[in-house]
Amino acid sequence: MTFDPNAFLIILTGTLIAISCGLLGSFLILRNMAMIGDAISHAVLPGIVLAFFFSGQREGIAIIIGAGLLGILATIIIDYLSTKVKLQNDASIGVTFTWLFAIGIILITVFAGQIDLDQDCVLYGEIAYIPLDLIVTENNTILGPRVLWIAVINVILVLLYVGFMYKELKLTSFDKQFAQTIGFSTGFINLSLMGMVSYTTVSSFEAVGAILVLALLVVPPATAYILTKKLKPMLLLTILIGFLTSLVGYYLAYFIDGSIAGAMASVSGLFLLAAILYVTIQKRSIGKGIIMPAELKR
Repeated sequence: MTFDPNAFLIILTGTLIAISCGLLGSFLILRNMAMIGDAISHAVLPGIVLAFFFSGQREGIAIIIGAGLLGILATIIIDYLSTKVKLQNDASIGVTFTWLFAIGIILITVFAGQIDLDQDCVLYGEIAYIPLDLIVTENNTILGPRVLWIAVINVILVLLYVGFMYKELKLTSFDKQFAQTIGFSTGFINLSLMGMVSYTTVSSFEAVGAILVLALLVVPPATAYILTKKLKPMLLLTILIGFLTSLVGYYLAYFIDGSIAGAMASVSGLFLLAAILYVTIQKRSIGKGIIMPAELKR
C-alpha cells in the first residue's frame, strides 16, 4: 500500500483530537461526569449563535470564545444545581443542557432571516475535509491544514494543563472532601477542568463533528478504566486506544466506503466491548481457579 498523505493527515488529526479529548475525559470518568461532554456540546449552541451574529463568521476565535463562555456557564449551573440545590448530578446535567440548547434553537429561529446558520453548521463536521482546509499565506505558502494546527495547539494546551494540575486533578477526582480539608480550591479546579473540556470539545466540533468528539471524550478513557485502576496507566492506555481508534477507524471507513467519523466512533465501541469481554473472561478464570489472584498480583 502506497503512502497516502491525505490519509496520514486525517489519522494524525484524529489521533491528536483523541489524545486531547481522552486525557480530559479520563478525569471526567473518575468524577462520574462522563456525560458533561454531551451537555456542553448542546449547551454551547446559544454562545455559538450569538458569536456568529456579532462576528458574522462560522469559524475563528469569536466562535470558540462564545461557545467556551457558554460551556463554563453550563458548568456553573450544573455545579450549583448539584451542590446547592442538591439535585442529582445526572438530573442537573440533563436540565442544564436541554434548557440552554432550547435557547439556542430559539435564537436560531429568531435570527433566521439575519444569519446563515443552522444546527448542522454547529453540531456536525467532516474529518475527511481536513486535507482541503489549508492555511495559505499572502505569499501563497501552504502551512498545512487549519484543523491540524488547532489539534496540535489543543494537545499542547491539554498536556500543559494536565501536567501542571495533575496532583490537584488526581486528588479532587478520588477524594474531594480530603482535598477541601487540606486547602485545595475544589471549585476552581473543577471549573478549570470544565473550561478546558469546553474549549477542547468546541474547537474540535467543526473538524470531526460532535458525535466523534463525544465518543473520543468518553469511550477510550472508559475502556482504559476497565483495564486498569491506576491513573497513569489509565492515561497512557487512553492515548494508545485513541491512536488505534483513529488508525483502525480510518481504514475501516476506507474499506467499507463509509463515514470516517462514524467508523472511528464504532471502532472505539468495539475496543470497549473487547475490554469488557477480556475482563469478564479473566474474572471467570479466577473464579474457576485457573488463574490464582496471587499470580495476577505478580
